[in-house]
Amino acid sequence: MTLTSQNGTLESPRAFGSGYLFGIPLGDLGFFTTLIMSTAVGFAAFFAATFCAIFVLLFDKAATGRMPDFTITYKFVGLPVGIAVLVLTLAYLGTLWIKRKLRKG
Repeated sequence: MTLTSQNGTLESPRAFGSGYLFGIPLGDLGFFTTLIMSTAVGFAAFFAATFCAIFVLLFDKAATGRMPDFTITYKFVGLPVGIAVLVLTLAYLGTLWIKRKLRKG
């Protein structure tokens, strides 16, 4: 998809560039916004992984007939996935924030 500017030249939207993810300018986030966004993505990953693990254990219960321990979903699936995603998003967004601070001087 290309856009035409006022002088008639073709421009493409910034979708892939430094600090852009699907057209969202992640490189312009502040320090606290970076922390909040990383934490929110970590929580979302925790809940999504836990949800999927609960359904896997429910299908296991239906197939085998034995009652599984559902605390496994929190301890061994949700928590590691949530922490890993939190660390990765903090590293990515923190790097973008540091690069922007160093660039502005």
